[in-house]
Amino acid sequence: MTAPRFTAACVQMRSGRDVLANRDDAVALVREAADKGAHFVQTPEMTSLVDRDRAALFEKVGPEDRDPTLAALRDVARERGIVIQIGSVAVKEGDKIANRAFLIGTDGAIVASYDKVHLFDVDLPNGESWRESATYTGGDRAVLGETPWGLLGMTICYDVRFAALYRALAEAGAAFLSAPACFTKQTGEAHWHVLHRARAIETGSFMISAAQGGLHADGRETFGHSLIVDPWGRVLAEAGAEPGVILAEIDTALVGDARGRIPTLKNARPFRVEIAAAAPTRQAASA
Repeated sequence: MTAPRFTAACVQMRSGRDVLANRDDAVALVREAADKGAHFVQTPEMTSLVDRDRAALFEKVGPEDRDPTLAALRDVARERGIVIQIGSVAVKEGDKIANRAFLIGTDGAIVASYDKVHLFDVDLPNGESWRESATYTGGDRAVLGETPWGLLGMTICYDVRFAALYRALAEAGAAFLSAPACFTKQTGEAHWHVLHRARAIETGSFMISAAQGGLHADGRETFGHSLIVDPWGRVLAEAGAEPGVILAEIDTALVGDARGRIPTLKNARPFRVEIAAAAPTRQAASA
């Protein structure tokens, strides 16, 4: 039987180029969240390292079983008896890197892992250009992890723009969805809030997303504004741009309430897409 309420926390960071310094920052903030009463704590995408220099990135990362951030946070989960979701760490996979999230149980065991499916290959109006596919290997599976309060649908950052992924997770039983991120400042200002509220509303799920925020050592600027949104689209907690911790009480009964009031998951029907040809104009018909 699942517990009806728990306290969730998002850890907002400004990870840099030093893996061990980032690890220590993450551990300190997760412990702070636990001290404040959190039962579930989530860190942002690329908790362990934010460095857009591809060569430097490969020098600093290794396989999953030797990742210092993963090992340290597994210890914290065990020591504090909390569930931790690592938004993601960089893990070496052959000639590329996996952007991998982890769900860690209260015993420190890895419950689930998820590799970011959608890679951020874009050219932004302000001149920023990103080609994650040049460095990262994309995942090919949607993942739900068991928690004491229900199933958690795990996604990462750019995934939040792909609504079908969240619907699939909700239809598979997820009550909580997450998109821990390293969102750029420009795209975050435009779309971060509306995307999170939309994903929550259309699935009747909580959205819990820790974020990177501020100007990083590698020169990028991220949006911050870690969010916890309820199934009705209400923002329960929000950070600013600085590192820190936000918390919110999660009432799991709200999932059933929202899905009962607006049963979009039940009411969905299969359909086909047709392209209707316009009738030819008189001039074209007589030509």
